[in-house]
Amino acid sequence: MLDPFYPIVDSAAWLARLLPCGVKFVQLRVKDRPAEDIRREIRTARTLCDSSGAQLIVNDYWREAIDLGCNFVHLGQEDLDTADIAAIRGAGIKIGISTHDEAELDRALAFAPDYLALGPIYPTILKKMAFGPQGLDRIGEWKKKIGAIPLVAIGGITLERAPGVFAAGADIVSAVTDISLNADPEARARAWVAATRPAVA
Repeated sequence: MLDPFYPIVDSAAWLARLLPCGVKFVQLRVKDRPAEDIRREIRTARTLCDSSGAQLIVNDYWREAIDLGCNFVHLGQEDLDTADIAAIRGAGIKIGISTHDEAELDRALAFAPDYLALGPIYPTILKKMAFGPQGLDRIGEWKKKIGAIPLVAIGGITLERAPGVFAAGADIVSAVTDISLNADPEARARAWVAATRPAVA
């Protein structure tokens, strides 16, 4: 079972800070760095997660995930154009896939993903999005379509909004800036863990 709290960070240094707070399911999303830096970040992140019993998801870099013995990758729709899904599966790696509309959902389901992400649920400042806010109703629609596949809700979600997102049908809630831009990220992460861990029971 995947933990219901799913922070996304851009460096292994963040993991060193958040894993002691009880984080058990985390994505490393490194962008615009030299290849060797990326490998070093993934290697360090994997070591940190292994030592704390946390699940590491590597964003985009599936070749590095295979080489470094990781067991989960997250792929965007563009990544599906070039990713060697057979090689990823052959290495025993699980796959999460981003979706934003019906066509992307249908495409993602064809790959038998281990989880599906839907977003942005709310307006987000993280990056420019080609899609507007999905809203809570879309979460329920997606969950009906995908059944037992875990559904991750992402985009503009704060700790205060999380209960409504879970109530709408999400199995897992992802947070980015609600942690990274908080004045006390560690305290915020502990609050997320305390608020969401009962959802595992």
